[in-house]
Amino acid sequence: MATPNKRLRVGVLFGGRSGEHEVSLASAASVIRGLDPAKYEALPIGITKEGHWRIGAGAQKMLPEVLRGGQAVMMTADPTDASLVPLNGGGAGQHLDVIFPVMHGTFGEDGTIQGLLDLAGLPFVGAGVLGSAIGMDKDVAKRLLQVARIPVVPWITVHRHDWERNPKQIQKAVESKFKYPVFVKPATLGSSVGMTKVHSRAEFGPALNLASEFAMKILVEKSMAAREIEVSVLGNNDPKASVPGEIVPHREFYDYTAKYLEDGTQLLIPAKLKAGQIKTIQTLAVQAFRALELSGMARVDFFLEKRTAGKLFLNEVNTIPGFTSISMYPKLWEASGIPFRELIDRLIALALEQHAEKARTKYQIELPAGAAGALQG
Repeated sequence: MATPNKRLRVGVLFGGRSGEHEVSLASAASVIRGLDPAKYEALPIGITKEGHWRIGAGAQKMLPEVLRGGQAVMMTADPTDASLVPLNGGGAGQHLDVIFPVMHGTFGEDGTIQGLLDLAGLPFVGAGVLGSAIGMDKDVAKRLLQVARIPVVPWITVHRHDWERNPKQIQKAVESKFKYPVFVKPATLGSSVGMTKVHSRAEFGPALNLASEFAMKILVEKSMAAREIEVSVLGNNDPKASVPGEIVPHREFYDYTAKYLEDGTQLLIPAKLKAGQIKTIQTLAVQAFRALELSGMARVDFFLEKRTAGKLFLNEVNTIPGFTSISMYPKLWEASGIPFRELIDRLIALALEQHAEKARTKYQIELPAGAAGALQG
């Protein structure tokens, strides 16, 4: 760990083997710009689409360049000396004080990276293994939220092997529960990748086939006319919720193109809501954060149904929300009085706090004298 008079070395982890690879690069670039150079030394750590780890050299901050020509490294899982070790044998290992993962989707937001960092004994921003895995699996998250009595959008889970084996039976089961239109999306991906709004029976099969390219589980959800409300949560044991914001997409729904490729979508911050609605949304967001075992940060997305005079449904939780220039998570905190640079400071402080709390946990038992030999036989 860095001394009080020394800058913390922050590894900003981005890229990865995910359908959200490109989004991750944009988020990571924003985080690197937001790190106070007086407090932190940023080390860009890129993972290529093939899974190769690369680090930037010196002041190299162009993230695509890091992925193409950065030094090849691997992360050691030795908690006594966690570092990035050069694969070519040249140069010393790169020591790190804390990791800021900005990887969205598979192999980054799903608990896999978090498990590696836990093995390495490194502090990291955001949810741990369990919370990350739950947050990534929208089916499991919905079931836990139901237990916590938090309303969720009605859904049916379809397993890819069942769909491929008996598509007619799956379609019949869906049509017996929902009327068209419905939304079809991978259960373990974000940024609306592989997501389709299905308007008719003819569109159902192609939508399931598309979603099944990205995940082994697919969600079919009821479509509803609703306002899209988002709120940011920050904290560990005492999480707080930001003011809510509203997404007003210029397309039929807030898909990948509307999010990242086209202008026109409106972000209304704060959302025009009644005081009681704001309080309810913030309370449910914090309850969901706790129910799903989250820490550090999350963005919680709601639907506010129009035809029922404002009935709320929790849509999904994002454990590594976007940090791009148009991302709601930092914008909502800025509107709540926490500017971007201070938000980065707080997230890093929460990572160090959570790491210190983990360190208080015993992982070994003290055996009586002679017992160890007896156990070994």
